[in-house]
Amino acid sequence: MGFFSKLKEGLSKTKNSFDEKINNVFSHFRKVDEELLDELEEALIMSDVGMDTSVQIINKLRDRIKKEKIQDEDEVRKALRQEMCELLDVGNNDLKLDTIPSVILVVGVNGVGKTTSIGKIANKLREEGKKVIIAAADTFRAAAVEQLGIWANRAGCELVKKDEGADPASVVFDAIKVAKQEHADVLICDTAGRLHNKKYLMDELGKINKIINKELPDASKETLLVLDGTTGQNAILQVKSFKETVDITGLVLTKLDGTSKGGVVIGIVAENKIPIKFIGVGEQIDDMEKFNAEDFVNAII
Repeated sequence: MGFFSKLKEGLSKTKNSFDEKINNVFSHFRKVDEELLDELEEALIMSDVGMDTSVQIINKLRDRIKKEKIQDEDEVRKALRQEMCELLDVGNNDLKLDTIPSVILVVGVNGVGKTTSIGKIANKLREEGKKVIIAAADTFRAAAVEQLGIWANRAGCELVKKDEGADPASVVFDAIKVAKQEHADVLICDTAGRLHNKKYLMDELGKINKIINKELPDASKETLLVLDGTTGQNAILQVKSFKETVDITGLVLTKLDGTSKGGVVIGIVAENKIPIKFIGVGEQIDDMEKFNAEDFVNAII
């Protein structure tokens, strides 16, 4: 199955939700007027795009309609897609992995699919011919190391771990040593997903970052925040919380195949100006795709 087909199938619940609401608006289509724009705005809000982002999209759509003298239903749809694409285009979403080793720090609350995302990203990088080491630095959650070990094994990557409860920064230190010795291309570090105690999380991530900066001062570093697409607007709040703690360079959206709330993707990017690097649209190890704004918008409308 090609990427677009897989994406379309994975986003079918979101597409059905969007189409139902948007088609309902256009089923009463008579002319392009304020009433139509108001109804479209309401449809976007109801599709989890978010209030502020929906207003922004419709304001830009209104300007485009005037400028291009749009009268036709298909042209309005096309213009709506273009406005969404422009909002989602916030810069290059390639992983910046220019050094050997490069580091990917993965953050996110428990239950969002952090472990599976690490396995899928590691698998993708290995398929590109890169040697990947994974550091199991979430040493607090029961079975986290064990689960990560299963995914590392599936991806054909080496796992560096310590006993449950060990200092996370010491795991990262050991993993850096292994990555240097084995001339690994990429080191992926898992981290603990606690947000209820931000001070503790901040201190922990601070220690990990200190170790990375000391041991690999010139390394390329990505900090990816994993978000669960099924949580809708709650995902936007998580981005805000983590932004206070770490410098996020990219987002990974998971579980989009199980939700009708995929519209939240547009709100997340519009409000935070952080690029989405990957989206997960299935359970298999290869169900993680590099995000493409145009494909995403075409798959849901």
